[in-house]
Amino acid sequence: MNRIAAYVPNLMDRSRFASRVEMLQTLDDLKSVNADLVLIDASRPEVLDYLPAGPRVIAFAPHVDAETLKLAKAAGCADALPRSIFFKRLPQLLGDSDG
Repeated sequence: MNRIAAYVPNLMDRSRFASRVEMLQTLDDLKSVNADLVLIDASRPEVLDYLPAGPRVIAFAPHVDAETLKLAKAAGCADALPRSIFFKRLPQLLGDSDG
């Protein structure tokens, strides 16, 4: 099983993640995370400056924030998705068979 971590400070968004996802508390935790896949809320201030080197990173942001999505891709995220699409695909990203 792949190790998955997420930097998602919004508590309502956090509730949508499976319990097997390691929730990162700080940007320093994000920078030094040891995971195969990292999921981030790219709309959070400075988050793109703390992307970890190594793991695959998938970002999400509001669909109206095209600039942030573009910046996330430029910063090295494997994918940058509008928030609605990200959460629609979340079960697949987490490897849920019914998602």
